[in-house]
Amino acid sequence: MKNKKIISVVLFLILFVIVYSPLDNLLKKEFEQTNTAFVTRIVDGDTIELQNEEHVRLLGINTPEKGEEYYAKAKEFLEQEILNKTVELKFGKEKKDLYNRTLAYVFFEEKNINKEIISNGFANAYFPSGKDAYFSSFLEEWKNCVQKKINYCENSKNICASCIQLKQLNYDKQEVILKNICGFGCNLTNWQIKDEGRKKFTFQEFILEPNQEISIIVGKNKTEGILIWERETYVWTKTGDTLFLRDSKNKLVLWQNY
Repeated sequence: MKNKKIISVVLFLILFVIVYSPLDNLLKKEFEQTNTAFVTRIVDGDTIELQNEEHVRLLGINTPEKGEEYYAKAKEFLEQEILNKTVELKFGKEKKDLYNRTLAYVFFEEKNINKEIISNGFANAYFPSGKDAYFSSFLEEWKNCVQKKINYCENSKNICASCIQLKQLNYDKQEVILKNICGFGCNLTNWQIKDEGRKKFTFQEFILEPNQEISIIVGKNKTEGILIWERETYVWTKTGDTLFLRDSKNKLVLWQNY
């Protein structure tokens, strides 16, 4: 009997190691490379400069660009949090971006600064190379921000904000379909559709009539009844993305992640 119990315990431990160890190791290995560095300059809300003049692009977030609302506040937030401080950098699968900036998650006093920027309403989650171990928590922070209506997450007060619905987002066809469910026309002039990054479509003098739909397709060929988002390449990534619709005052009308 005693031998059977011992065998049972041994088998359980072996099964535990087989099932859980690989999963745990995957998460650890994804961000096993770390480094400490001293921050000497804040370039903008998602880019910093280190003492060795190395530029670091913060992973998992995208803050407003220069000239956009909350650009300055996002930069000020980073200055308050980590300027002239020693931080810990955690690296993912890709070490550099197209501009040769180092890609990293930045930690200070055990706080994930990248996530804190979303929490305070100065960025949206941004995972262009695919979702990693931080994706779920960053998305939750964005949802919390929208519920609290903080800064960049503030809801639109436009009369048509509750009228416009997203009927379809098809990344294979690179197509977005919006519908006006109200009984009056909605002026969408200067409203914008954005992805997680910098890609942006702006409506030009456009009214979406009552109970009508409009299709916005990425491409070059003009078709009657369809708006063309003129780009040489894709907008919506197959690895996952988020659509944001903002009104002419840059307030959030709707968003959808896939």
